[in-house]
Amino acid sequence: MTTHGERARLTPTADGHRVTPAELFFDLVFVYAITQVTALMAADPTALRLLGGMVVLALLWWCWCCFAWLGNVVRADSGGMFAVLVSVMAVLLIVSITVPDVYDDAPGGLHAPLLFVACYGAVRVLHLVTYWLSAPDDEALHATIRRTALLSVLPPFALLLVGAAFEGVTQILIWLAAVTIDYAGIFVTGKSGWRVASPAHFSERHGLIVIIALGESIVAMGVGVTGYPVSAPVVAAAALGLLTTAALWRLYFHGVSEPAEHRLAELTGDDRTVLARDTYTFLHLPLVAGVVTTALGMKKTFQQVADTDHYGLAEPLHGMPAWALADGAGVFLLGAAAIVLRTTGRRAPVLITGGAVCVAAGPLVALVPALVALTALAATTTAVLILHGRTPHAAAAP
Repeated sequence: MTTHGERARLTPTADGHRVTPAELFFDLVFVYAITQVTALMAADPTALRLLGGMVVLALLWWCWCCFAWLGNVVRADSGGMFAVLVSVMAVLLIVSITVPDVYDDAPGGLHAPLLFVACYGAVRVLHLVTYWLSAPDDEALHATIRRTALLSVLPPFALLLVGAAFEGVTQILIWLAAVTIDYAGIFVTGKSGWRVASPAHFSERHGLIVIIALGESIVAMGVGVTGYPVSAPVVAAAALGLLTTAALWRLYFHGVSEPAEHRLAELTGDDRTVLARDTYTFLHLPLVAGVVTTALGMKKTFQQVADTDHYGLAEPLHGMPAWALADGAGVFLLGAAAIVLRTTGRRAPVLITGGAVCVAAGPLVALVPALVALTALAATTTAVLILHGRTPHAAAAP
């Protein structure tokens, strides 16, 4: 007979552990959160708001990563851990609701920036407490948790609270400083204590969040044409947008994810932990950020193509969305190249060249019709996919 204590305890994972339905359920709140980040940037598509959107995304990414690591050593479908996940989901849902007002708080109700920060702090505390309880006799882990709390949680949280009292550039810069300290703190707090029990689970979890981000680009296309008639240019844009997303998906899962998982499985101990931190926690953020940025450009492109009353087919994108369309894909490709280099020791010239071309093309997007720019992006990402697949896998550098 299973007792209440057995149902409530935290259950360790094993080497062959895979993603559980509980973790897929947990990710649902991040589907909404990422959509809200795109909405935040689309409401005021300026360079400053794009920076602010990336700061919010970095904070949300940290919340997700915390529980990706925890779910690798503790089964998410065990009674105690599942209760924690549901609690965190409730807090993150509140965080997501506040995102559109986090830099421009609407009158009435609770103060959105302060509520965002308070909920973010609650998520970080829940993560550290649960991690501590998951291994009550692991002194190395406890020492790392203490260092993390003192260097990577408390100082950034204090800065976030200070920033919540300001608006505009000041708020964004203070929050950016908090994010920088948070990420640097994790880098310097040491590698002992944290561990990756199942490389397959860790890789699969991060693959799922990449899919969620790619899904946001598809959602952005649909939102962009909502309320407008379906015309031939809209159909063409849909095909081109999906082709671009499919090319990025294929590049990641067949050119980036597989070698990264294989290398992670080859390592043990602290070497595995460091590779997981560098490759997944740090270098997967540019992938997600790149897709979200491109989604902003997609949304504005589709809206412009569909809204024939206000835009002609020969009209280009304007302002930040023009930059975002191509440069977001460029950031994704350069991030993928960095992952290949970190995990295999090989340079990926096709990914580097394709990423550089997309980043350099950002300003040029504002000079050509929006549909032409989308066509060029689809052609570029498809070409990168084909050429990278044909590149021989040279031996890893020593």
